[in-house]
Amino acid sequence: MPGLSGAPPVLSTPDTHIFEDPTPSIITTTTKKSADQIALTYEIHRTIASIRQGRYRRIALQFPDSMLPDAPRVFEALQQGLKAPAPASRPHAPDRRTTDQVVDEMLDLQLSAQTEKLPEERLYILADTSYGACCVDEIAAEHVEADVVVHYGRACLSPTARLPVIYVFTEQGLVVGGVLAAFRETYPERGEKVVLMADVTYVSHLPGIAERLREDGYVNLFTTAIIHNPSSPLPNRTVPEEVNFEAERLKEWRLFHIAEPPQALLLTLSSRVADVHIYPTTQVDPSRPPQTLLASTSLALRRRYALLTSLSTVPIFGILINTLSVKNYLHIVEYVKAQILAAGKKSYTFVVGKVNAAKIANFSEIGGWVVVGCWESSLVESKDFWKPVITPFELELALKGDGERVWTGEWRSDFQGLLDKGLNAQHDDQTRSGTVRTNAIEDSVHGGELDSEPESAPPEFDLRTGRYISHSRPMWGHNSEQELGNGDKNGLGRPSDALIKRTKGDLAVVGGEVSPGAEFLRSKRTWKGLGSDFEIAYDEDDNAEPSTAIEEGRSGIARNYTLGDATDKR
Repeated sequence: MPGLSGAPPVLSTPDTHIFEDPTPSIITTTTKKSADQIALTYEIHRTIASIRQGRYRRIALQFPDSMLPDAPRVFEALQQGLKAPAPASRPHAPDRRTTDQVVDEMLDLQLSAQTEKLPEERLYILADTSYGACCVDEIAAEHVEADVVVHYGRACLSPTARLPVIYVFTEQGLVVGGVLAAFRETYPERGEKVVLMADVTYVSHLPGIAERLREDGYVNLFTTAIIHNPSSPLPNRTVPEEVNFEAERLKEWRLFHIAEPPQALLLTLSSRVADVHIYPTTQVDPSRPPQTLLASTSLALRRRYALLTSLSTVPIFGILINTLSVKNYLHIVEYVKAQILAAGKKSYTFVVGKVNAAKIANFSEIGGWVVVGCWESSLVESKDFWKPVITPFELELALKGDGERVWTGEWRSDFQGLLDKGLNAQHDDQTRSGTVRTNAIEDSVHGGELDSEPESAPPEFDLRTGRYISHSRPMWGHNSEQELGNGDKNGLGRPSDALIKRTKGDLAVVGGEVSPGAEFLRSKRTWKGLGSDFEIAYDEDDNAEPSTAIEEGRSGIARNYTLGDATDKR
């Protein structure tokens, strides 16, 4: 319809699709797995051993959507295995048994005796995840008071905050011959430095592949192993010995990755190694063997840089908390809030489940969003969002001035590295300029202006449109109390009332605090809630008109109520 070309997008579900399930259909194979395949793929015996060793009583089983059809059979296999008596430890020969082995046998016997007195294990299948499938859903597990979570499928391996986790990566089949042929074709020189890496579901094939390649003469081959450290130069993987001392030396290595990595991992790897070749595990043409693909992320990096540059003049940021399970997520939220406040901008915090465009489009005050989540899900690349969505790492670049912002091509998604970097920088600043900071506070108390924007500051322009931005730092000059430590620890006192009265005319004040969001509501929103036909009374607005009077509504039950003063009932 050409007449509606300028109409805003429809963000709600049409009435004709209300009862349709928006979840994409799960593609399952027609062949049913045998009991042996279930036990091997889902590592039933190892899981049972880990549950018994940890003496867990309430176990939550978390499956991705693609594995939910196998969930009942995995549940039954684990339940039957846990009911069976624990196998007795195999005795060692007297001449070979060490002290540690004797202690382990005694602990096993003691554990078996104690297990008989413990209550029976209870298993729970988590039907849906609160956030991404790669993250451990501690929220859903706590609803059933679980002691441990068994996470199936590929995982981001982000450290959890409360519950222990048993990871089952569900080993997938791989044609090793095709991998070897593709590797030899990609790296004909036997002396090249190559890192061999794979997705967690294929990592069990790496030792055999590496052994075959070394037999072919590849002498500078490094095989990665899984570690639980997203801040590693190769996220959640070991690195060559020389890289442990000099991280920059990772640029000397090329990387061969089995299975297509997530976009966040691909951007991180591309910025740290010489190049990345990807061996696809899904065959588009069965008649032709898969060939490696050279990863090219320059276009994606330019797009990310354009997004963060467009947010350099945004006055209000929204912080999306997309996890409640990742360790230290509250610390990165406070770190991001402090960064935004130091730049003279305002932030609002939102706790959401799975992020989508319809949720965050309701907040037109927000000029840009920062996602705090696991290191894989923090990267949002959809074009459906009205305002840009960036990561905490990209926020640091966006808040820098045009003269300080330098794009080196580096990209990272884990926030633990940002926290460590921020703590080190804070310590250096306190050591180097403690005296200067004290003098600045004293000057502000004796008539100076702390964090006030100087009149001689250069004007700010939107780099996309070229327009002059007059109010990109609404909190500049309004955060004196926070900068002074929210109190009088050194007899410095609170900011003067004159400062508050001077800012009242610029922005709305709610609860004694400047609120750009309330100012947007007062000045730009056409509908302001019930009683919007009257002026909304803000704090200290003595001349504001009263709001709508409270009226008595309908009474009675739905089939027998009165309407106003009418005597007839409906």
